[in-house]
Amino acid sequence: MSVKVLDTVAADQQGASSTGWHLHYAQMSAGQFKGRLIEAELGGVQVYEEHMNTRIEQYYKAPGDALVFSFDMADASLYLLDASTQNLWITPENYREIAVVVRQDQLRARQLNRTFEDLLLTPLKSAHGALFMRWLSAMLGHIAQAADESPAAGELLAEQLIDDCLFVLEQSAQAQHASTIHRVRNNRRIVQRVFDLVSAHPTEHFSAVQLADTADASFQQLRLAFAECVGMPPTTWLRMRRLNLARQALLTALPGETTVAEVAMGYSFWHLGRFAQAYRALFLECPGKTLAGRR
Repeated sequence: MSVKVLDTVAADQQGASSTGWHLHYAQMSAGQFKGRLIEAELGGVQVYEEHMNTRIEQYYKAPGDALVFSFDMADASLYLLDASTQNLWITPENYREIAVVVRQDQLRARQLNRTFEDLLLTPLKSAHGALFMRWLSAMLGHIAQAADESPAAGELLAEQLIDDCLFVLEQSAQAQHASTIHRVRNNRRIVQRVFDLVSAHPTEHFSAVQLADTADASFQQLRLAFAECVGMPPTTWLRMRRLNLARQALLTALPGETTVAEVAMGYSFWHLGRFAQAYRALFLECPGKTLAGRR
């Protein structure tokens, strides 16, 4: 049994801290970022709890050969992820998530009542899930304070966690409607197409019409998909994303290598006063100070 507790002061630092995940984090609301990650390995089962104070864009791919039971503690929803899952979404402020990561070989010995491919990334709710989520958070906090637990205790707890997660998933799945699954899947497909476009052309400014054409969707469908999956309009998300990329460029610039104006225009911010205002509103400092601090 091993435990780590990490406090972070930047979104990308938080994203780089989770074991086994492919993560991209970007800050999407104003303020000085503060995060915390508690992670425990229990007999081959990973349990982690994550806290973040600002809104964060998360683009992630789950660990290979794993099934992940991820609980959004804001609305007590369970999200099921596997190694094929990659997803873009934006957390609310003061977000808390707790998750159990189980290797597929640990599931093969159990007789599952159904396959759950159709439930991936679909919000699942049940009274059992809400109770289990709270118990899991309290249990992880106890483990973090009492790191002298024996390996045998960790293995027993891992077996219990797997059985509990499968039970909660089965109970939650029974309450899920096919129409909801279909809607969520279609909306995530739209968002994924947009993300692929802007990832391939990170410095470009795209209009809502261009984004809708890329997603093969109407403007209304695009707006609704981003409202459900991302939590903000697509053009707002795109501007926030380019601001984060500009910040990374300022943070990594060598002395004398570039200027604020060059970075801003490199990410399609053509009005420098508006760029500085939007940058300061998001990161609570002027872009010139970010560049000067790096130097």
